[in-house]
Amino acid sequence: MTSQRTSNLIRLAIAVTVLILAAYWAGARWGERQPVQVGAVPRGAVAGRVTPVDLAARDAALTDEESINVRVYRQVSPAVANILTKATEYDFFMDPVPVEGAGSGFVIDEKGYILTNFHVVQEAQSIEVVLGDQTRYPGKFIGADQRNDVALVKIDPKGKHLVALPLGDSTALQVGQKVLAIGNPFGFQSTLTTGVVSALGRTVQTSQSTFIDEAIQTDAAINRGNSGGPLINSRGEVIGINSAIFTPSGTTAGIGFAIPINSAKRIAHDLMTEGRVHRAFLGVQTIPVAGSLAEALDLPAQEGLLVETASKSGPAAAAGVRGGDRVVRAGMQRIAIGGDLIVAVDGQKVASPFDLDIILNRKRPGDTITLSIFRGGRKMDLPVKLGERPNQ
Repeated sequence: MTSQRTSNLIRLAIAVTVLILAAYWAGARWGERQPVQVGAVPRGAVAGRVTPVDLAARDAALTDEESINVRVYRQVSPAVANILTKATEYDFFMDPVPVEGAGSGFVIDEKGYILTNFHVVQEAQSIEVVLGDQTRYPGKFIGADQRNDVALVKIDPKGKHLVALPLGDSTALQVGQKVLAIGNPFGFQSTLTTGVVSALGRTVQTSQSTFIDEAIQTDAAINRGNSGGPLINSRGEVIGINSAIFTPSGTTAGIGFAIPINSAKRIAHDLMTEGRVHRAFLGVQTIPVAGSLAEALDLPAQEGLLVETASKSGPAAAAGVRGGDRVVRAGMQRIAIGGDLIVAVDGQKVASPFDLDIILNRKRPGDTITLSIFRGGRKMDLPVKLGERPNQ
């Protein structure tokens, strides 16, 4: 009996100890509950809201740097949009699979025009725009410049006054200048990150057919969902469209790239006024030649673009550029040879079609460029008035 009683006491002691430890663990994990204090709401205040007096007091406590961040965020965030898209893809068995996407954009006009990236709305069957105040609107795709990854979407504000962001001058930027990015990374709407302009004038190829010309590099954190959102200077002006990140790990690595707003302005103007983008057109098909291929073809230069064909009605042919007149096999390739070899445009060397694309991207229809070519062993310069690329 004594043994049984002793055993029961031991069990009771263990149980008490366990309860004490459990209570301690819970307190350490969640912390002590604070008593709710019931008091009167200050005069002029509304429960759950910040009054102008409170706001002024908070602002007075900010540093100069914090004041810029807060001011710009208040000014810009109402015009930053969360762009939600829906599309349909097909699986291996050709069964339809609904696909949803999300990105960012920003209002540039009180009529409801919104700039974003083309890849945000690409192939979308429906677009919904959610502004900073959580109002929702159906979005209409107006048009895009796929090569520059810029698109224009429109909403109908239905009489509501929209906050439109002022567009700055991206050519006036300097490395080290403060910038802010607002967007919807991973669906977290109206997220602010800050940084500086890390570099300027980068050319970043984002796919086989798209690139960011004169890209703005920044260390402001940009993640999935930030695409299409504004990069802003300390005056609250948009100076770029956040578009891509360099990410070996799949998350931000402090290297983001934005499309300069001056390029986007031109594209937006074309789309708003005419519904299409005016792009310069040369009218040649070329193949890059260098090293052993240039030697095998007995070309007079070590690198350049060999013109295989010049469109009969194109600007290059009109200026006298010649395409190939016979076909040879080089390994697994069939190449038209005998045409002109383009080695420079306006004095700038070209060694690939990508080099030529970048130069033409900076031109407008009607501009004149100078092609430096070899015809046989003779070098010459040909002025070419650029045409307009046909609709594709």
